[in-house]
Amino acid sequence: MVMIRLAAILFAALAATLPARAFETLAGAAWVYDLTTDTVLLEKNAREKLPPASMSKLMTVNMLFEALRDGRVTLDTQFAVSSKAKSMGGSKMFLDERDRPTVEDLIRGIIVHSGNDATVVVAEGLAGSEDNFAKLMTARARAIGLEDSSFGNASGLPDPRQLMSVRDLGLLAKRLINEFPEYYSYFSITSFTWKGITQPNRDPLLYRNIGADGLKTGFTDESGYGLVGSAKQGDRRVVFVIAGLPDEKTRAEEGERIVNWAFREFVKKTVATKGTAIADADVWMGSSAKVSLVVGQDVSMLLPSLAQEKLTGEVKFTGPFEAPIAEGQKLADMTISVPGMAPAVVPLVAGQAVSRGGFTTRLRTAFDILARRVMAEVGS
Repeated sequence: MVMIRLAAILFAALAATLPARAFETLAGAAWVYDLTTDTVLLEKNAREKLPPASMSKLMTVNMLFEALRDGRVTLDTQFAVSSKAKSMGGSKMFLDERDRPTVEDLIRGIIVHSGNDATVVVAEGLAGSEDNFAKLMTARARAIGLEDSSFGNASGLPDPRQLMSVRDLGLLAKRLINEFPEYYSYFSITSFTWKGITQPNRDPLLYRNIGADGLKTGFTDESGYGLVGSAKQGDRRVVFVIAGLPDEKTRAEEGERIVNWAFREFVKKTVATKGTAIADADVWMGSSAKVSLVVGQDVSMLLPSLAQEKLTGEVKFTGPFEAPIAEGQKLADMTISVPGMAPAVVPLVAGQAVSRGGFTTRLRTAFDILARRVMAEVGS
């Protein structure tokens, strides 16, 4: 293994940096993620399995969006309302057995009204019963990488089986944004009227002019107040989850503080440009004794905005490389370390092709091998 430590000056546009000021959140658990650069900005008790309350309705919405994508339902498909759905307590859409809400009505009823009745209608409409639907939710959560999630119902009402980590909630939000852009705008609707009853969206950040456009609040006595949120400013999008807060006011203020911190404390920069030569590596049996290791694609990173300490880079590879080598062939990895943040791994590729050497090269190589063996025997 060959290891080369690099000075920051080798990278284009690398500013000296200082770790961003640590964010001390009041939430019992939190996860903050920059979607644009795939960077986790904050984790606090992020893998702890907690009662998610109505934030788990995002999984119900995910199941409904998947049914839309698969063609099992359309936005105009009507669902029946059972007596169980009508009798649901807590936040509700105020459905009754005579109603035949469409899928689009139910999406609005779940996202805007946080309707427990609407979630049961969806569960029964897609899986026959809420119990069956909860089992499908749990299985689907595992399939899409939500490792800390299990479900006992579609609504998020207290149930010992209803558990999610804030990280899983954040990953689910990321999925809803990336996989279903055609439906994501439902999360920014600020009110919805059903049968003459208008209810506002409970997401407090939608009204604060900070780029917030979803996703879901939650509250039970057991879970406290929580929020899965996302905001977009310029070309950056941030997803965050906070849980275990004492009241609505604190939840709103903490959500806004996190959004402001995430956008103001970090800047997106191109730290390595395509074609930049980073190092040279030895070549075995090639027409050239060296090959350049270059950056294959532009690499952008999220960096703390204050500047004092330098970034560092380190290249690792197992060499020498045996010819022939194709231009653009991946040969090594460069790890860029940022104080206070997780390192970024950047693949390095061959800057030029190196063909296999002719007779003279092979003869010289054989002589070099023989010479090293002789020296080793003499040394022993």
